[in-house]
Amino acid sequence: MSVPTVYPLSTLPPELKAALQESTERCLRDIVGTNLTTHFGISAPSLSRFRQAIAGKDVQEDPTVIIDFRQAVPLTDYGCYSPFIANFFRRPCKQSELENLLAPGLPVFIAKSSATTGNKPKLFPKYPRQRPTTPPAFSKLVHLTSSGKAVHLFSLALRDVLDIIGDDGEVVKKLPVCFGSSGAVRSVENWSVETDNTRMGATMPGCVSPWATGFITHYRPFLLIQALFALSDPTVDRFIMTFITFFVDLIRYVHENWDLFITSIRDGTIPDIGHIEHVRKYLQANFRANPERAEELQNIGPPLDCPGWAQRVWPNLKNITCVCSSIFATLVSKARSITGPNVLIHNTGYGCTESPIGRMLNVDDIDLLVLETGDYIEFLDTSRAPVQENLLPAWELEPGKCYQPVVTTEGGLWRYLIDDVIQVTGFDPRDGLPVFKYRGRKSMTLRLPIDQVTEEQLVSVIRALGTEDIAEVQEFTAVADSRELPQTVGFFIEIIGDIGRGATAARQKAFEALVRANEDHQRSFDAGQLRLPTIRVVKPGTFAEYRQWRGETTNLGVGQIKVPAVMFNEDQQEWIAERVIAEL
Repeated sequence: MSVPTVYPLSTLPPELKAALQESTERCLRDIVGTNLTTHFGISAPSLSRFRQAIAGKDVQEDPTVIIDFRQAVPLTDYGCYSPFIANFFRRPCKQSELENLLAPGLPVFIAKSSATTGNKPKLFPKYPRQRPTTPPAFSKLVHLTSSGKAVHLFSLALRDVLDIIGDDGEVVKKLPVCFGSSGAVRSVENWSVETDNTRMGATMPGCVSPWATGFITHYRPFLLIQALFALSDPTVDRFIMTFITFFVDLIRYVHENWDLFITSIRDGTIPDIGHIEHVRKYLQANFRANPERAEELQNIGPPLDCPGWAQRVWPNLKNITCVCSSIFATLVSKARSITGPNVLIHNTGYGCTESPIGRMLNVDDIDLLVLETGDYIEFLDTSRAPVQENLLPAWELEPGKCYQPVVTTEGGLWRYLIDDVIQVTGFDPRDGLPVFKYRGRKSMTLRLPIDQVTEEQLVSVIRALGTEDIAEVQEFTAVADSRELPQTVGFFIEIIGDIGRGATAARQKAFEALVRANEDHQRSFDAGQLRLPTIRVVKPGTFAEYRQWRGETTNLGVGQIKVPAVMFNEDQQEWIAERVIAEL
């Protein structure tokens, strides 16, 4: 049965506004009432004014507590929490010192951020959700069921395991440190660290590959093994992963290693792939020779030779679930050429290591999101100074304007400013929640001597190139190009197919797209302070190779490797410049 399309409201009716305000403020009261008694709540300098303001008040019932929160709690950053979080990494890890640190009890896991921009990863304790309104969208999307077969492209590898020691000197809990996506999947499926060994030889219900596959920590071997088990099973009905890049890279590896896969499936032997020795015996125990399937695949042929290849290989394939908007949207056309028109590419929604924030408004729209979170979210107009007086609640947002989310979470963050930009487009007619589009990272801005170019503006240039018979861009990144003066925006692009007939006008078209996004670029150009953008084409497979290289050189593992919209680090810029095959 089809689900009716939801169309956002341009204004918020009074009755929805009142209901939204009531539910949102109730959420804040619950979080404040729970977390104010934690070690952070009673001792953090950033909350001193708030503690004084609410002394003697009933947090759950006194309406002035909301006013006190807005007036007395400042915006916070990671530096406010890092001294507390550091306690988890002091040995021994004493339960008495770690319990109720940021939120009640002990965390379920500690989430490690991806460090896409090259900065040091941040660590956030993730506690059990207390409120019954915790968003279910992510859980529903990634949960494995026995009714279908999923290619589950999530890393389960751990960066560390902390032994929490009780007063009697015994270990009371093993606390995993891992990427947020890994920890979230473990939580959804109730896969505790203590019982990991009992699952190593098993294939979980609803999953195609053995559970041990999630412990392959190198990017290419991880995708090769996932692809091998997926190809051997014709009943696959969905792919689930963090980013759409996983799917596109997996298909490329299948194409490049087609004969190897056919031979392995025919013979029932795990191929000689590096970095899998620690799990090889578990993989082999779950892999059987299937000459009939090998013959069937041989007759179909490799993926990049046949449009709609995926549904020939997996006739039951219904959807691909992944992050596929904003900078990842350039890969959707490539993915659709592989899947064919009948497979739904579904966005998982929008969240960050700090908090879940939104789900898709409509299942077939990869761009339009609606606020869904168990946390309290405020918003900072990107044109205003980042101070508490400028924060707005959800019911005071204006369609068309851009904001940064500011989260107060069940996990113990207070007015934490998220480094993302969203653009509000309206309100959900069912409950008044803001509807918005994700526009990019605030810090992912290319800063030139005169101008600044945002991630959203960079994406708009790439989209323009694809409509001008210039090139169909599969992926891109940008740098400040200083090879000549004045400095300008420099694009590195990987394309699908050949360079188009309009390539000679590519730089002018790119500049026109920049000017449409921000007229200041034209004034800078006229003043001789900016030249036309540069566009360098890299060899096919470069961005997949980057993800592999980045994972191995930084020990990031598989889970959260992304190509940044802007490359700031010189080693990254040098690496990609070495793979240029043409300049437009």
